[in-house]
Amino acid sequence: MYVPDPTTPDTAILDPDDFPVAIVGAGPIGLAAAAHLARKGQPFVVLEAGPTAATSIRAWQHVTLFTPWQYSVDAEAIALLETQPGNTLWSMPDPEAYPTGGDLISRYLEPLAAHPAIAPHIRYGRRVTAVAHDDLGKLEGGRDEDTFVLLAETPDGAVERYDARAVIDASGVWSQPNPIGANGLPVPGEDRFRDRIAIRIPDVVGRDRSHYAGKRTLVVGSGHSAMHVLAGLVALAETEPGTTAVWALRRELTEETFAACDGPLTEQTLILRDIRDLVEGGRIEAWGGVRIRELVPEPGGSGVIARTRDGDLPAVDEIVVATGFRPDHAIERELQLDLHPVFECAYGIAALVDPAANACGTVPPHGAAQLAHPEPDFYIVGNKSYGRAPTFLLYTGYEQVRSVVAALTGDIDGSAVALELPERGLCAACTAYLEDQDTREAGTDAEPATAPVSA
Repeated sequence: MYVPDPTTPDTAILDPDDFPVAIVGAGPIGLAAAAHLARKGQPFVVLEAGPTAATSIRAWQHVTLFTPWQYSVDAEAIALLETQPGNTLWSMPDPEAYPTGGDLISRYLEPLAAHPAIAPHIRYGRRVTAVAHDDLGKLEGGRDEDTFVLLAETPDGAVERYDARAVIDASGVWSQPNPIGANGLPVPGEDRFRDRIAIRIPDVVGRDRSHYAGKRTLVVGSGHSAMHVLAGLVALAETEPGTTAVWALRRELTEETFAACDGPLTEQTLILRDIRDLVEGGRIEAWGGVRIRELVPEPGGSGVIARTRDGDLPAVDEIVVATGFRPDHAIERELQLDLHPVFECAYGIAALVDPAANACGTVPPHGAAQLAHPEPDFYIVGNKSYGRAPTFLLYTGYEQVRSVVAALTGDIDGSAVALELPERGLCAACTAYLEDQDTREAGTDAEPATAPVSA
């Protein structure tokens, strides 16, 4: 049976029709799902592995989002916050301002998690280790009539069981960063130099400043995270002599590498242009076509050398791996899922999230129908729903959960998906690029637009 509070088993819900919807993860998308269910008066429980809401975002809270506040919050969550008695916890920030990860936590996610309609239903320190059916094995049918069971580990190593009528997996991908190897595998030496390798996005100009000051750092990756770190290292070098940025990207470094700077609009337009200028100005040492195969110690020195198929890169003191993330479907092994073999997402959205077909701001709206698996009433939403595709935005994740909750509650009117995309683009880079184009076309001498750097 499902026990809302393990310390009070007499509160168990015995009627399967009254079992809650289990939400895995208390990040932006998981909390948005909770807000939608709360507004509909539906029972739910949120199982969060960390000690607080938005645990993953706290690791990159120094980074500024590409999207302004108006596209970083969920409409139903706002309605819940604004209708709180006394409305003492929350007020909407400037819709056109750009929050950092820390702003998103303190001004939106923490108040949402603390809302009296949500807070009693969150179980922190509960790492979900398995999701299955109550009485059915993976090979058995009749799954639409059987409830789910989730197992969760507690901080003291105990295992708790939670029953649910439906499951929304919003656990994200932050815990599964890609390794250095271009083939998706760790390279020899990666474990040996673990103390010199940072995964994800270190705060090189803030919290981690002393770790990178005066050092030569290799940044591996070509996305927003890598570019944010590169820009930070260049900024650090202005006040910390000896700080050097080396960039290794898998694609060849040619004129085409930066073609998007002046071509079709993408979410990377502005940051890519800034990095291009830093590379051309000699402030970033860039190496293209890199496939790292091994990390070895510098002969006669204290550095680390990345060995590639075409030769060795310069010795460095530190390495930052920003090569993206992958989903972890281990907890759902006993469920019947229909996963795309390349992107590891639901087949229904594979063509939509394919980065060769769409940028983050052009992924078509999608919801329960596209996210459905053969497993009834089970949905993967948020960043994890995109699998290995790097095109996810909070804005599309919120539409996902709105549609999923509508489907779970029989809201036929709410089943259709829709996403109103802003005319000037979804991110700071898009907006700044278009404004810069307008300025140049008008023939003015105004300074080019700038935008926040983001992960």
